[in-house]
Amino acid sequence: MTTARLPLFPLNAVLFPGLVLPLNVFEERYRAMMRELLKSDEDEPRRFVVVAIRDGREIAPTATGMPDTVAAAPPPERAPAEGFGPDPIQTFHRVGCVADAATVRERADGSFEVLATGTTRVRLLSVEASGPYLTAEVEELADEPLGEDEGDEAGALAEGVLRAFRAYQKRLAGASERSLATGADLPDDPSVISYLVAAATVLDVPTKQRLLQAPDTATRLREELTLLRKETAVIRHLPSLPATDLTRAPTHPN
Repeated sequence: MTTARLPLFPLNAVLFPGLVLPLNVFEERYRAMMRELLKSDEDEPRRFVVVAIRDGREIAPTATGMPDTVAAAPPPERAPAEGFGPDPIQTFHRVGCVADAATVRERADGSFEVLATGTTRVRLLSVEASGPYLTAEVEELADEPLGEDEGDEAGALAEGVLRAFRAYQKRLAGASERSLATGADLPDDPSVISYLVAAATVLDVPTKQRLLQAPDTATRLREELTLLRKETAVIRHLPSLPATDLTRAPTHPN
């Protein structure tokens, strides 16, 4: 299988194919990555790999979701692998997603505002830390092909997942049925549905990672159906509903 070496951007989040990822890039090692991406021709994709950091591993103090300790101070320079242990590949989940940075805007302070879209699942083969930022050798990880019967099952599962997802949205947000997305607003491709629901459901990183790593669309949809029914039942018995802001994707600081 064809392999490629691409810049590596570790996050405390999982990126899925087809989903948009906003990034606020302020650490120097990731600024260097963005400066390098900007050197490519405008008609060439600006690709990097987003990979989720495993739970329980050492991470840099300014990883996703953790603000700088002194907001007014310039971000400290860190070695490419700093915070990721002596063997960085052991710190990351082995399956990630290639991101295509459609928008990379440099601010006056040298930080970057980035808007990227997930494209392809990949498996990490090795991680290199000799340059200004991490790079990884990756191979594309395509879904296992489905037979005719399995394809029909995936279609039926997708319909069930969409129904369960609407019920989950209603319980989570406390919204009325007419305020939810209708069938016309949602995709009809089972694979696209599987990634959309995985990204939009409020789940922890290990669970989202498990969905990303599912070998095929039918397996992913089947697990999502179980998860949605379980989560909806839990929310139904909560004394209060979670904040609706939890259903919105935040900008990820590096």
